[in-house]
Amino acid sequence: MNATTPPGQARGRRTLLLIAALFLVPLAASFLLYYGTDGSGPSGRTNKGDLLDPARPLPQIALPLAYGGATVPEFLQGKWTWAYIGDGRCDERCRQALYLTRQSRIALNKDLDRVQRVFLATSDCCDRAFLQAEHPDLMVVNAGDGRARTLLAPFPVYDGVALASAGRVYLIDPLGNLLMSYGPQAPDKALLQDLKKLLKLSHIG
Repeated sequence: MNATTPPGQARGRRTLLLIAALFLVPLAASFLLYYGTDGSGPSGRTNKGDLLDPARPLPQIALPLAYGGATVPEFLQGKWTWAYIGDGRCDERCRQALYLTRQSRIALNKDLDRVQRVFLATSDCCDRAFLQAEHPDLMVVNAGDGRARTLLAPFPVYDGVALASAGRVYLIDPLGNLLMSYGPQAPDKALLQDLKKLLKLSHIG
């Protein structure tokens, strides 16, 4: 009996391991971010935002872009994503959040291209002059119809405050899983510090 593994079987095993790694790496990264590397548990966690445990997979849905055209269904996949949900007129909290995500992305330096920013405008879409002038790299999505409600359903509601009014920034991994959220009171460097750790731990996106 030949003990050598047939080439086809070996390739199948490698493919299976690769697929498993794609799904397990973000899970392991979020685990380490939450628990730290010293095994100290939640009391010693190092993340600055609110961790969603378990992470929530987001549905793949194509939505209209604010300036014409539409996204692909997988627009929240392939890169790490900072997403903001709110009224398209973009009030002061919205402007602060978008500024923070912009500056945090710039501060990633060589990892900048691994991250995208998305504004999910739930109504009154949109203050085009401001958004195009201040945030030319921002993907602005018109999220005011029924299809968008399906996409937004997995996002958590905190203290009964509606998503569009919460003023939160959300972190989504390259597989389209909602991992964390940041309230208005989160430290300014929280987004950058958490994502730097995840980018270091993960080789996807």
